[in-house]
Amino acid sequence: MPAAKLDIQGHRGCRGLLPENTLPAFIKALDLGVTTLELDLAVSRDGQLVVSHEPYLSPKICKGPNGESVTPANQKQYNLYQMDYAEIAKCDCGSRGNVDFPEQQKMAAYKPLLTTVIDEVEKYVAEKKLPLPNYNIEIKSEPRTDSTYHPAPPEFSEMVYQLLKTKGLLLRANVQSFDVRVLQWLHQHHPDVRLAYLVFGQANYEKNLASLGFIPETYSPHFALVNPALISYAAQKGFKVIPWTVNELDKMRELQQMGVHGLITDYPDRAKQLPQH
Repeated sequence: MPAAKLDIQGHRGCRGLLPENTLPAFIKALDLGVTTLELDLAVSRDGQLVVSHEPYLSPKICKGPNGESVTPANQKQYNLYQMDYAEIAKCDCGSRGNVDFPEQQKMAAYKPLLTTVIDEVEKYVAEKKLPLPNYNIEIKSEPRTDSTYHPAPPEFSEMVYQLLKTKGLLLRANVQSFDVRVLQWLHQHHPDVRLAYLVFGQANYEKNLASLGFIPETYSPHFALVNPALISYAAQKGFKVIPWTVNELDKMRELQQMGVHGLITDYPDRAKQLPQH
């Protein structure tokens, strides 16, 4: 049986249509009817939570603060953790477009702060009388880059928790990560946070969950790892399955029929064609 109502999550807003992780992309995703905004976080030198997939400027989509080219050779010189937010905000990460997403509209766009995204989104949905969205917030960290490209998990996770608590969003937000240290720390210190375990390339879900040490609210594998056995196991253990990043309508339909609880997609406009019950 398909899930009663799919949680359609706009990946980095709607990366297939507008520059990723930007205010225009999040607003467009809301207009397309997403139930959840999915986004990624980095941290600036002055301790602000910046919405960005990489902890540096991507050579694929960004220009430097003075309009200079960012290249694969120099990208890591633009380490966001070594840049104040005022400098980051000068970097255009939209005008170049993204060669992987030819439908994406090119426009000047900057990396916003998480607090700005929340404030602008909440204002927009109030003005437009849209349903209140959820937020799926990824903490991007890994052991080898602790304290170099981002804070270590306790500091990083606490920053996110305190912002969500201040904004009154603990019931409408979850934190996701590939880094089990983030999830384990939050589970121990802030059990009121909803957690999603991101998985790439590890098909043994029982082993993955055992290594995590607890059952999270959501298990988010790459979509190719979803199968009926996982859906059945999730039903037994009481967690949701929300795969990433599903962009083809036929695959969305297949996964919906299989019984996933939601989909993370670059193309919320395509997901709108799915039946909702």
